[in-house]
This record gives sequence, structure tokens and C-alpha cells, in this order.
Amino acid sequence: MRERIDRELEEASKGRRRLSWYYVPSFLVLWLALFFAIVIPLYNRLPKRVSIAEEPSKRGEFVAERAGLQLHEYEWIGPKVVGSRANEVETVKFLLGEVERIEVQLRSDLYELEVDVQEASGGFLIAGMWNMYQGIQNVIVKLSTKESQSESYLLINSHFDSKPGSPGSGDDGTMVVVMLEVLRQMATSATPFQHGIIFLFNGAEENALQGAHGFITQHKWAPNCRALINLESGGSGGRDLLFQSGPNTPWLMKYYRQHAKHPFATTLAEETWQAGIIPSDTDFRIFRDFGHVPGLDIAQADNGYVYHTAFDTYKVISERSIQNTGNNILALARAFANASELSETENTDDSHAVFFDFLGLFLVYYTETTGIVLNCVIGVLSLVLVGCSLWRMSRQSEKVSLVQISIRFLIILGLHFVGLLLCICLPLLVAVLFDAGDRSLTYFTSNWLVFGLYVCPAIIGLVLPLTLYFTLLRNDKLSHPYLIQMSLHAEFVVLALLILILTAMGTRSQYLCLISLIFYGGAVLINLISTLHDRGYYWSITVLSLQVIPFCYFSYLFYMLLVVFFPITGRNGIASNPDLIIALLCGICTYFAMGFVAQFINVFRWPNLSLLVLGVVSFIFCMITVFSEVGFPYRAETNVMRVNFMQTKRIFYDYEGAVTHNDSGYYFVYQDRRGLTPLLDSHVNLTGLTSMEPDCDKYVMCGAPCFNSCGGRRRAGWLPRAVNITGNITLQLLEKSVLPEGNITRFEFKLTGPPQMNVFIQPVGVARVTDWSFERKLLEGSYQPPYFVYFSYGKDDSPLKFFIEVTKSDGHLSGPIIELGVVGHFVSNEFKRDAQALEFLAKLPNYVHAMEWPSIFKGYIF
Repeated sequence: MRERIDRELEEASKGRRRLSWYYVPSFLVLWLALFFAIVIPLYNRLPKRVSIAEEPSKRGEFVAERAGLQLHEYEWIGPKVVGSRANEVETVKFLLGEVERIEVQLRSDLYELEVDVQEASGGFLIAGMWNMYQGIQNVIVKLSTKESQSESYLLINSHFDSKPGSPGSGDDGTMVVVMLEVLRQMATSATPFQHGIIFLFNGAEENALQGAHGFITQHKWAPNCRALINLESGGSGGRDLLFQSGPNTPWLMKYYRQHAKHPFATTLAEETWQAGIIPSDTDFRIFRDFGHVPGLDIAQADNGYVYHTAFDTYKVISERSIQNTGNNILALARAFANASELSETENTDDSHAVFFDFLGLFLVYYTETTGIVLNCVIGVLSLVLVGCSLWRMSRQSEKVSLVQISIRFLIILGLHFVGLLLCICLPLLVAVLFDAGDRSLTYFTSNWLVFGLYVCPAIIGLVLPLTLYFTLLRNDKLSHPYLIQMSLHAEFVVLALLILILTAMGTRSQYLCLISLIFYGGAVLINLISTLHDRGYYWSITVLSLQVIPFCYFSYLFYMLLVVFFPITGRNGIASNPDLIIALLCGICTYFAMGFVAQFINVFRWPNLSLLVLGVVSFIFCMITVFSEVGFPYRAETNVMRVNFMQTKRIFYDYEGAVTHNDSGYYFVYQDRRGLTPLLDSHVNLTGLTSMEPDCDKYVMCGAPCFNSCGGRRRAGWLPRAVNITGNITLQLLEKSVLPEGNITRFEFKLTGPPQMNVFIQPVGVARVTDWSFERKLLEGSYQPPYFVYFSYGKDDSPLKFFIEVTKSDGHLSGPIIELGVVGHFVSNEFKRDAQALEFLAKLPNYVHAMEWPSIFKGYIF
């Protein structure tokens, strides 16, 4: 038996015959084994935590155990919503207490430490909304070397507030305690640094980035901040991912490459984020746009399932993860605080950086200009190598001219393009079919299902066109090894053309193509030089050996993207099919990781059978998903269904002040594609649930008590309830007057209510707002009513006073000319829920996490 196998392999290597079909499973399992043996362990690799007991022997190192203890104390405070006692009093007290302990250990002979608790008020335009804040708090610490004359500061930022109902241990408590320990290590170090460091613990990030804006536009230390390390979280635990850098300061990435202990970064993540594909935002945007401070945006991204939920707790965060982040931030803080570039503000570069880590082992970084040169050179050389290979085939093949070989190659190239399209489209087709059958999000908990649902169809689509071509092509004058090489060359040409096109478009993620081109081009060059090119299948040894590295990298990269995107699909809203995102990622991943490797299926006999087996595997996975509980998306505590709703009372007044409509209900903002469908089989009574769409023609902003975003109000749901909501919000008309111009009416108002409120403004008929207390850009630009104002306060609960001036083109100012809606959000747990709301919450299944609070909507016509 062994002799027969050896003989078969020897004959196959010389191109006399193909390998038997039953070697295909072993071939594919080999690559799967590489994924689990190399990629997964390196992706999850974290350093050993440093304990307090080890600190004397590890001076100057980040101590994760101490940070973990602080995180535990931070968590005990509970949810920290802006305006609540937990956020404005208890968390501020916790931070100041920790800073006082550090002051006791301060090397006062070397450093100065200043603390300031800022109360900021202001406003800014974001996402078409005027975002106002009043009396929000930031805890700010400045650490500087006494002997330094530098007036340039490094800014390190995280936020201590959290989403309603979440203790925020991951987002962003982990980064808060990392900053505290970095501050401790810097303040007790025997080695001084050149530039001062600002540690900004901002208290209103979840409130539409207000804390960062208050600091960078108003604080006395803000103008001296020259570089930024922004610390965020999109999950709980794992490694910290650098997903934004700059702008126009490539030296930041140079320092990251030199000093980050555990590099984890990619340009692909940066471009994905900046394209707005991920439904989130960070303070990095505020520092960049309002303070023109360049920097690094870093976040932990694992386990996004608990992000912004009650399960974002200390117990799901490994201290090794805290150690990983702490090691990186401490090293970067030391490096940036001694960087000469920090004081050279004119030393900027209009280009961006191209960067990526290789399996967490090291970071590759080069400037965008260097990337353009590399892409063009490698792209052209790749096409030249293909030409040389085809010429070599014509010289070695009898009765086959270069023209005939070129025609054959163009046919194979065309079929490979078809395979590329199928590689992307077949997974997308599966996603569309599952969504049409109300089976979206099946992979949400059972992530492994994507292998059968999307990866297998992608492999089938990639290989099928050429498999059918080679099957139908009988007694060809060209040897089969040459045909297989030509199929790989087709992939080579596609990537070469793709890198040139993407470079011309200004995309930096084309470095993915560059990696593929370098390794396959190297294999082709070696084979041409060594004559393996013409010795049967011997050339495949070189190709497959050099495919191991790009396969591992692409698998690592796209695994990271799936780890990030799997949880995001559970909070991406009801409007779009999230399966399309996962299917597209799987298709692209398969193309890059298996684009060369998968074509080797055609080296074996009966490749059609191999593809049929993959199809059967895919079908089995589909059946498992449809007919078993494995495909149910949600699990208690770990992979929850998010249900966001407000217990709402609505009162609408006419022009005379009489109540025209008064109702109470639950306002649902659907978080994922399934809406509330999974709850239909539960004990929750959803009888009467309707769409908000009909109310959009009746009331300003559809009568929806939306929070700091109203984009999905038409797709939201309304479930009537019998009991009215307690609480109050008051809009008082202070004065109504006609200005001397004669055709402008001025209204002056005072708004009193809870710490989070909205004002919606809708002119009636041909009326137009000419001026108001808010941002005039909303009136002068392309923005259209209804206008949206979001107002929140921290310690200062003074009423909001504002004016609105309105005119009409027909000059008739008598009668209704403006409609206002005001909403009060009683978000904090300090506002008690009524018995009916508590009963409703109690009936929700255990796999549901509810983010909820009472709200009151009042509509007025003036």
C-alpha cells in the first residue's frame, strides 16, 4: 500500500497523472490545521499578568493586578449615566481618590502633578444634530517634569461614563484603570521625560462625545496638546487594536512600531472605520476635528457581545488582557513623552501610513508614498513574470505557439474572473435566502456555522469555472501542470490589476494584494530560475510552501474582522441584512487566503466530486441551521438579544393649548434584523405593536422620543400601555414678540427637566426659522427641518433658555407658525420604573438585555 502511494505521488509530481481524489480532504484539512495551530493561538496570545507581589522585582512594569482591583471598585459604583449621582459624584470621587494615592508615591523631586475637575458647557454640530451640554465633568491630571521647559503635551484620554444599565467595566472602565496605572508608573519613575502628559478622564463620551469637546475647546491645557492616545473599547477584553492614526503624522506609526510591546494594528481597520461601516464613534474624532490633535485610536475589541450591556463586567475581562493593553500604553507614553516631534508642530506630512502587524509578532509600516511606489513596481513586475512564464511554456511545449498559449491563458483568465464573482456572490446569495426565510443572524452565537454557510460556497464558486473547463478540455496539447500554473497565473494577474486600480483610487488596504503578489511572484521566480517550472508538478512545492505565510496572515486578519463584526450584527438595526456583511467578509477572506491554494483541487482526479462534497457539507450546515436550535442567535448573558425601549407618555397640544392627544406606550428602537420577532413565542404580550410610520405625518419627529439619534424613527415600534408615566418636563413660553422688521416673530422659552432632553423644531407650512440660540449652520446649510437639539447636563441643572425667530413668506404671522416637541429622558436608575414596566421587564426571556428608561414627549404648536 505504501509503495503504491509513493509511486502515485512520484508520477503525479512529474505530471504523468493526477493524484487520487481521496487526497483532497487531507489537503484541505492541512490548511485548516494551520489555522487552528498557528493563527488562533497567536491571535489569542496575551502576556502573563504582573502581580503586586512581583512589583519589587519588576520595577517600571505595568501591574495588571492593581489595575484589576481598581476596575472591581469602579464596577461596584454601577451604571454611570451623565447627570446621575453615580457618574457626577461617586465616580469622580473614586478617580480623585486614586490620584491622591498616586500623589503620595510621586517622585516630587522630579515631577509636578496637577489635578483639575473641569465643569464644561457648550455645544457642537454632529450628525445633523445640535449637541448641547451643561456642567459635564472631566477629571484632568497633568504630570510634568520639573526641569523640562517643554510646553508641548501628550494627551491620553478615556471616559468614565457608561451606557444606561451597564457598569461599563469594558467600555471604558478597563482603559480608565490602565490610565491610572500608567500615571502611577510615570509618576514614580526614576527616569524623567521631556514633555508633559495630560491624563483626561472624561465624563461624557457616551453622551455624543461631549466630554472630549468640553476639554479640547475650553480647557487651559488643551492648546498645548500635540499628540493623542485615545483609549476606547468595542468589547470586553482581548488585545488592544490600533484602528486609527494621524492624520498627516506618519511619525506616530513609526513610534508605535518601535515601542509597542504587543502590536495589533491594520490599515484595513482604519479604512473600514473611517468609511462609517461600524455603527459607532470615538473621542478621537473630536480631538482631530476641533483640536487638530493627531494621534492613535486604540480599543479592545473582543467579546463585543457584552458591549453596552449589563454583562460588561469585571468577570469577563482577563487581567492578562489588561496587562497587554497596559504594556503597550505605558511604552507608548514613555516614547511619545520623549519624542522630539512633539514640539515640532510644523513637522507634518500630508500622506497617511500603511501599517499592519504580522500575527502579533511585529509591525510592518511604511508611508503612503512608499506604498504607491511598491504597488506600481510589484504590480508591473507581476505581469512581466506571467509573460516570462507563458513564453517558457511555449518553448517547452511542442506544436504550441506563444499565441496559442496566450489565447488559452486569456480564456482561463476570463473564467477566473467568473470564479472571483462566484466566490463573492454565492455567499451573498445564501445570506439573501436565509434573510428571506427569517433565518438571519444564525451564526451570532454558533460562529463556526459560517464555514458551511459561506466559506464552502465561496471555495466552490472560486474553483468551479476552471474545474468545469479542465474537465471538458480533453487531450489538450498543453500538459496539465502547465494548465494549473496558468490558473494560478490568472489569480496573479487579477491581483496585479487590482493593486494598480486600488492604488489609483487612493486606497491603502491594497497592501493585501501586495502580500499575495510578493509571495506568489517569489515562487514563480524561483521556479523559473531553478527549472522546476517545467518539471511536472514539482513547481507546486515552491508555491505551496510560500503560500503558508500569506494564508496565515489573511486568516488572522479576517478572523479579527469577524470577531469584531459578529457582535456588531446584533446591534446594526432592522433596516439592512447583516448577513450580507458576514457573507461578504467570508467571500473576500476566502479569495485572499485560498485564491492560489484552492486551485490545487484541480491537481487531483475527479475535482467535480470534491466540489460536490463541499456542496453537501454546505447543505448539511444549512439544514442544521434551519432545523435545530444551533441556529438560534441568542444565549443568556453571553450572546444577548438587545431590546431598547422607552416607557413613554405623549401629550400633544393644539394652538389654543388644549390637549389633542394623550397616550402611553413602549417606544421600541429595533437593534437587529429580527426586531421583536423572537419574543412572539415568549410570555411578553406584544398585542397592538405598530409602526411609528403613520405618526410621522401627524407629529413633529413622528412623535418619537428618540434619544441622541432619530435616524431610525420611521422603522421604530409603538406598543400601547395603560398606565401613564410619572415624571415631568416643562416647556415655558417666556415671551412672544414681533420684531421691528415687522415679519419676524420671536419666541423665548425655558425648558426644565431631567439630565437628558431633546428639542425638535418644525416650522409650519411656509414658515421659516431665521435665527435661534443654537448653531446657525443648521439654518444656512443643507439641513432641513425638523431640527434636532440634544441637551444634557451634569452637575449644573439650570433650565435651558433659548429663543427662536420665525418668518413667513406670505407675511401672515397670526395663527400657527412653529411646532415644537420636547422630550425628557429619565435614564438613570435613580428614576424608579413603575410596576407595569417592571412586570414587562420580568417577562422578557433570559437571553434578552433591555436598555430602557421612562420618557415624556410633549408636542406644542405656537
